[in-house]
Amino acid sequence: MLSSGRRFDRTTALFLSLLAASFIFATFDVRAQGEGAGGIMRDGAQQLFAPAQKAAEFAVAPVVGFVDGISNIAGLRAENERLQAEVNSLEQQLRETAALERRVAELEAISGLEAPEELAAVTARIFSAGPGTFDQIRYIDKGKADGVLVGNAVIDEHGLVGRVDRVTENNARVRLITDPLVAVGVRVESTNETGVVTGRGGGALRLEMFQATQPVREGDVVVTDGSRFPPGIVVGFISETADVVVGFALRTAVEPAVPLSEVDFVKVVVGWSPLDAGIEEPGGLIEPPPFVDPTTERR
Repeated sequence: MLSSGRRFDRTTALFLSLLAASFIFATFDVRAQGEGAGGIMRDGAQQLFAPAQKAAEFAVAPVVGFVDGISNIAGLRAENERLQAEVNSLEQQLRETAALERRVAELEAISGLEAPEELAAVTARIFSAGPGTFDQIRYIDKGKADGVLVGNAVIDEHGLVGRVDRVTENNARVRLITDPLVAVGVRVESTNETGVVTGRGGGALRLEMFQATQPVREGDVVVTDGSRFPPGIVVGFISETADVVVGFALRTAVEPAVPLSEVDFVKVVVGWSPLDAGIEEPGGLIEPPPFVDPTTERR
């Protein structure tokens, strides 16, 4: 009995000792705020797995960065396309505004333009060019109903544009002064001597003076002499100085005063009867396309 009681006492004492030690250990660990055995184990685990975590971050970081980069590039491209579209729209608006301002300014200039010799004139708009790129003809939206006749001079605020060569009731065809079929009797203002200007199909005109006695200088003003066109209309400016050669015609070039490629509005001088007004080219006029106002189309 004695040995059995001793074993029980030792077992009980050992149990109570372990229980007390556990209580003390737990209390010490809590009071140490994680610096006890639990903390040591956590620190050890962290040190054990830290290299693996760093390796994983090193491997994953470029992939994450690449994906983020692609997202950023896509966003920047979309933003760039949106901004480019806005720029294109603004540039188009500026071009339309500039064109409208130019047309308004030209119309105002034409409206204030007085025909030579205070002759009657009607304002017309060019609405079509010839069928070919190099054709030197234009169609205007005024015709017989407005008093326009074959042979009438066509002018703008700069000078002579051309002459009417065919007419319908409501439209007319204008042959530009750059057309080889158009001959203009002219006078050089600086010398008061006369000659004939003819077109070359575009660019500078050709001036021939068969009875010239004085040279002409670059920049001299050339005006109509009153034969086929009303007198005093500016035709252009001498672009090449030329001297008189005895027994030969004086020939040189004349730059047209009118920027023909930019003309929108003109005036037709209807109060003048040129010598060849009654001569009409054979074949009659094929009716050009109807006039359509672009501003109406945009609405």
